[in-house]
Amino acid sequence: MMGNFWVSFIFFLSVLIFLEFPSISIAQLSTAENRILFQVQQQLEYPQVLQGWNNWTSFCYLPPSPSLVIICSNNHITELTIIGNKTSPSKIPKPTSGNFVLSQQTLSGKFSIDSFFTVLTKLSNLEKLSLVSLGLWGPLPAKINRFGSLEVLNISSNFIYGEIPPSINTFKNLKSLVLADNLFNGSVPDLKSLQVLQELDISNNNIGPKFPSLGISIVNITIRNNSLRSDISPEVIKFNQLQVLDVSINKLVGPIPSSLFSLPSIQYLNLSKNQFSGALSANVSCGNKLIFVDLSYNLLIGKLPPCVGSNSRNRTVLSSWNCLANGTSKYQQHPYSFCQREALAVNPRTTDQKQESTIKLGIVLGIIGGITGIAVVFGLLIFIICRRREANKDNNEYKCDSFVFEKGSVRGSPITDGRHVLRTMRLTSLLPPYHVFTLEDMEDATNNFDSSNLVGEGSQGQFYKGWLRDGSIVLVKCVKLKHKLSFQSLQQHMEVISKLRHRHLISVLGHCIVTYQDHPNTASTVFIVLEHVANGSLRDHLTDWRKREVLKWPQRMAITMGIARGIQFLHTGVAPGIFGNDLNIQNILLDETLTAKIGSYNILLPSKAGSETPLNGHDASNHLGRTQNPEKDDIYQLGVILLEVITGKTANSEAEIDTLKLQLEESLAEATSKLREATDPSIRGTYAYESLKTAVQITINCLCKDSSKFSSIDDVLWHMQYSLQVQEGWNSSGNLSTKLSGRLA
Repeated sequence: MMGNFWVSFIFFLSVLIFLEFPSISIAQLSTAENRILFQVQQQLEYPQVLQGWNNWTSFCYLPPSPSLVIICSNNHITELTIIGNKTSPSKIPKPTSGNFVLSQQTLSGKFSIDSFFTVLTKLSNLEKLSLVSLGLWGPLPAKINRFGSLEVLNISSNFIYGEIPPSINTFKNLKSLVLADNLFNGSVPDLKSLQVLQELDISNNNIGPKFPSLGISIVNITIRNNSLRSDISPEVIKFNQLQVLDVSINKLVGPIPSSLFSLPSIQYLNLSKNQFSGALSANVSCGNKLIFVDLSYNLLIGKLPPCVGSNSRNRTVLSSWNCLANGTSKYQQHPYSFCQREALAVNPRTTDQKQESTIKLGIVLGIIGGITGIAVVFGLLIFIICRRREANKDNNEYKCDSFVFEKGSVRGSPITDGRHVLRTMRLTSLLPPYHVFTLEDMEDATNNFDSSNLVGEGSQGQFYKGWLRDGSIVLVKCVKLKHKLSFQSLQQHMEVISKLRHRHLISVLGHCIVTYQDHPNTASTVFIVLEHVANGSLRDHLTDWRKREVLKWPQRMAITMGIARGIQFLHTGVAPGIFGNDLNIQNILLDETLTAKIGSYNILLPSKAGSETPLNGHDASNHLGRTQNPEKDDIYQLGVILLEVITGKTANSEAEIDTLKLQLEESLAEATSKLREATDPSIRGTYAYESLKTAVQITINCLCKDSSKFSSIDDVLWHMQYSLQVQEGWNSSGNLSTKLSGRLA
């Protein structure tokens, strides 16, 4: 009887659950698609994000995470997002042969991208597909067009090479196409047939030379850091919905179309670091929504038109390093002759010019031959004299610009193509979506700004520790505006700040703007919600002997690489030109994995807010290394951080910096043992000498006060990558494990 009772009870309970949760019984994934997911797991070589899958996994009910999202509808997968932990091609040394080579950041030689997409395209109901940082490699197969319902395709930060297949233009429902940070080359297929395409991001590839052909629904075009060599397509004037156009770091030529500035929806226009020439028309008008324009590093002449001639309250304009008469940076312009000469060099020659150059070619070759002969003889004499002087020269002298190797001279060196400077992957997908909060949200997070949650206070505002409703811990910066500022102006500025999201920055997660009750269009206070890192600063780890012992040389190299990549993002990232940052070892925070995050950087509110800085509020006039070149300041301060990381000693003044720098210079010129004595005892026995030596040379170069020896952040990263590669090779040979095991014994 009791047995029958329990059988009846279980049956009744099952019916009750079915009635209460009917969706459970109808949302099970089909057996075929269930099997496809396991095949995907296998072909991706069991990445960490998929390692928990087994025969009991209910894929449609997995909780979404920043790294994995699976959404089902009617027993089919409609959205699949997988984000791995492989780095992007911009961080991997390009082979000197120019041929693609496998690495630890790619899938193995057994991987077949053709087989992978053969399996994946069987998920015929997919509407959103994101495969990011998974180490995919090989040419993108044409069969990708089998995704008949696709609306979003994101395969960024992989190693996919070759041309973009023309079959991609068959995605009639495609709204977003993101192929950034791969190894694509060639021209973009004609995408005019994609009538609903709103976003195209193909940045950080080798695509060119033609500007892509797109449909009129496009909203965001990002093609920065490619190989475009044409002019901007005249079709752009039809893009009435275009909000963002970023074609920076290419070789685009010709005049800038005046209509770009007056597009009805345009907000962000980045044309920097190209070869645009000529003068802008004085009649250029700007759209009401345009808030950011970057024309810097081109060959523009004449005067800027009034609407971009100066920074207004609602518009940021950058125009340095052209040949302009009224640029926003009048002290950072080339002479007129520079742009005239360079423009002639990049523009195609006319027929007359070609004929004239042919006539003169014989004369020129004769002159060059004579000069070359004299130069060779003269050069040999100088070489002999210099060699004799070098033999008698004191070896203790160290030059700011002397490195142990030159770019491109080392086999397997990090960069062999000047276009492929080390760039940092923007890991914004690992952060929660940017959010605009209400005042109630801020009060709830901080317990009505309770004093027990106040963690810092200065002349510019207060920092509060807060808890969002999803349980995440954040920092809330409260900035009370000293000057009246329109809500719209501040909101537009915060849209720019919202893009500052990067693995090596304390990223901005959201904001809240509070207005006056009697003036609802005027902002009184802004709250900035920031990422919270609770593991202490780099200085804490170097001064606490227990934490210090954890930071061996490989860990310190990884930390300083992270700092440099954060600086590079500030210099060249989404909101370019962020220089003069308050970089010091106290403001570098480390998370639980010892990932470095820059805790303060120089983001100003609009001009009428005075000198308020929502992120840090530091006084830029007091920090070390203040020069007339804020970019150089950042490099100098990075050098100070490197100095403290290598020596383990604090440097709080110029005198202390100079003393430590001199010690490193002298030890570098002497025996190996001298350099060892100058380093922190905690790292001895854990470094490859060549790696340490290169890092010391980087440090000295960063601290060089001679402006003619200035190193850019790309130069610094190039050499740091070399130092890291040497160390990794030394580690893999068993040296590090042997040293550490000996120390533990």
